[in-house]
Amino acid sequence: MILFGESLNVISKKIGAAFKERDPKPIQEEALEQKEKGMDYIDINLGPAKKDGHELMPWVCQTVQEVVPDMPLLLDTSNIAAIEEGLKVLKPAAKPHIINSIMARPERYEAMLPIAAKYQADMVALLWGPDGLPRDENERAALCVELLYAANEAGIPNEKIWVDGIVTPVNIQQPQLVSLLNFQMMLEDIAPGAMSTCGLSNISNGPPVEMRPILNTTYMVMLERYGMKSCIADPLDENLTLIAKGKRPEVVEIVHQTMDGAGPDPASVDKELAEYVKTVKVIMGESLYSDSYLEL
Repeated sequence: MILFGESLNVISKKIGAAFKERDPKPIQEEALEQKEKGMDYIDINLGPAKKDGHELMPWVCQTVQEVVPDMPLLLDTSNIAAIEEGLKVLKPAAKPHIINSIMARPERYEAMLPIAAKYQADMVALLWGPDGLPRDENERAALCVELLYAANEAGIPNEKIWVDGIVTPVNIQQPQLVSLLNFQMMLEDIAPGAMSTCGLSNISNGPPVEMRPILNTTYMVMLERYGMKSCIADPLDENLTLIAKGKRPEVVEIVHQTMDGAGPDPASVDKELAEYVKTVKVIMGESLYSDSYLEL
């Protein structure tokens, strides 16, 4: 699994302050740590950045590339001008840089696809349509076809597109998690050659903080089984990184067994593996989510 580090984000108090004050030290320390922790890409998330994004994004890009010039970057902001200004100053890295993301809304993709094509950037195709979140895998498929057709027409091949079917919080939109799994199984037929990604931590946005790692990691393994190629994830979650890089096959095996209905009785395995079994059942909708489901 390819990992995009999510922590260079304006919502972080330390990083947000560094963006505002143009202080390179915390930004460069974060970039170096993400490389050391095994991230493959770094996501630079400025949020809306309405006022000064066109100045901030190129400054952050240059600041990061001073210390990790080989790492490709994802440029993440709703400010289209800021995206282009960042792309203007980026130097080539080990892999193409990525625009994160281009929504499945004509007013967004008609403005952004020419920028991706001009700078030969990869792009995240975010399946957020005119009506917002798609209701099921069929709506995801329809939005995907529309957006990728427009990208191809703009000169962007499928091989430069990372499709994001949108991860939702388990505590309020549990059925959507299965819908995304179903969509992942369809993606190769819909868009041969395209990659895929997701904001993995969205699944645990709302549950208690101590439950976030087990939810994130379990869903990552489930998505990868159905074809997910990458995810935007917490670089400090060392266990997740180990599993993503194939270092803990026993976890992958028990998740797959449980997905197939052949998982062990949680009482028959150790506490950690039992938590993976319980979490798969919640994500699959076999058990209802509650903040105490691991204790049951």
